[in-house]
Amino acid sequence: MNEHSGAPAKDPLESFTENDQRLLDEAQRALAERPRISISFRIGLSMLLNFFLVASAIVASITLITMVGTSEEFLEKVNSYLFETEHARRFEKNYLLYGSNLDDAITQVQTAHQLLRSMKENVVDLVGLKTFQEIEDNLDQYGIFLEKLNAIDEDRSLFPSMDRVQIERELRRMGAQMLADATALAEKEKLHLRIMIRTSWLVAAGSLFFIMIVMFFVSYLLQRQIARPLRRFVEYTHRIASGDYSPITPSKKYRDEFSHLAIAANSMLLQLKQREIQLARTSRMVAVGTLTAGIAHELNNPLNNIGLNAEALLEGLSSYPDEQKEKMLVDIMDQVERASATVRNLLDFTRIEKPIFVAIDLAKVIAEARRLLSNEAELADVEFEVQLPPNMSRIHGNPRDLQQVFLNLFLNAIQAMPDGGTISVLSSPAPEGFIRIEVTDTGTGIPAEQFGSIFDPFFTTKEVGGGTGLGLFVTYGIVGKHHGQLEVQSRVGKGTTFTVTIPIISPSEKES
Repeated sequence: MNEHSGAPAKDPLESFTENDQRLLDEAQRALAERPRISISFRIGLSMLLNFFLVASAIVASITLITMVGTSEEFLEKVNSYLFETEHARRFEKNYLLYGSNLDDAITQVQTAHQLLRSMKENVVDLVGLKTFQEIEDNLDQYGIFLEKLNAIDEDRSLFPSMDRVQIERELRRMGAQMLADATALAEKEKLHLRIMIRTSWLVAAGSLFFIMIVMFFVSYLLQRQIARPLRRFVEYTHRIASGDYSPITPSKKYRDEFSHLAIAANSMLLQLKQREIQLARTSRMVAVGTLTAGIAHELNNPLNNIGLNAEALLEGLSSYPDEQKEKMLVDIMDQVERASATVRNLLDFTRIEKPIFVAIDLAKVIAEARRLLSNEAELADVEFEVQLPPNMSRIHGNPRDLQQVFLNLFLNAIQAMPDGGTISVLSSPAPEGFIRIEVTDTGTGIPAEQFGSIFDPFFTTKEVGGGTGLGLFVTYGIVGKHHGQLEVQSRVGKGTTFTVTIPIISPSEKES
């Protein structure tokens, strides 16, 4: 029970799952509560926008084409008007030269009057009402003078000869003005038509360019809104593959199909985490079972030996000679030390502490580890060859832990050479700021299929009771605490080399 809260302590895995569930629920709510703007809606909206742009361009083109057609029709009427005025002048000249075609001139002027009135609205739009009235007045005056000449021909007594000369002079002047008005009107409409045609081309080209820019921009936006989420989900998969199961949180202010994908991915993450926890619990139970079996056999043998020696010593306490009693007590102490070593290995595996680093001479640590195993090496017919430079740089580390590292490596090497052999310890070139020590044996080597497991806890190739499988796991952890690396190379039947690389000065001292 927790003294402060009065509640039972929770399993760390259950607490972690509850925290994951809380984070997941918050992420799922954040993903689901945003306003929905789907990719389908955005694609449809962009297509609708493009449709309106294309439709607007088509309508504008049709409008301009219609206006050009109307302008062409108007130009044809203007040309007809110009044709009538030109013929009226031609008949006028015939009359003045030969006295004929006056009626034809009057007819042409009347036809010109009808054309001018029929296109009044277009002429007013083109040149204005005032100019139209001037053109119409000039045409009327020209017709009046023609009528006067016709009246003189019918009754010469109506006008004196001097008046006829004046009328002919005014007729020529008004005819010239009438023809100039018609010509100017035709030229102005031609110019207007050319401007409209040029404008049509510019509008068509501008519309095409504008539509192309809009389509490119829309495509770019859609590509960003689809490709970027895809890249994010690729990153999510890499993150999940690396073991990071933190939930996916919103990255946009709205939700779409990728939001549903994120919600599904979060649900998958929870399932993966739950299965990982189940697997961790199963693995923990298997590990506990393996550890229990190993520890039981590891402790059972020395305890049995201690019990047998103690029982024999009690039964023959008075009859055994002192030498035999001393030998039995030494055997008991050896078995006690053996059991204590097993317990220490277990404590090294379970202990979580911050090691105390001091300046040490690694050569002395190696020499002490070699001395502690000198008896085992002698019994196994194993020789040591140590080649370390006399002026090897001092390192910062924990003497006890580093001694444990080399004890484990030496002991593994001895056990790998049941028929005897050599353990070589030498210093090899290392990166600047590091020391590299190689421990090489001439033993049986490590099979390739076991390389991925030799640093796992409880992994051992020895028979049950021959070891707990914690030595290399503890060694790997100690080297890691010293900010170093432990590497292995091996060939079956040739031997194995463990390489320990440790910094001369720890990162914490570098920072200080």
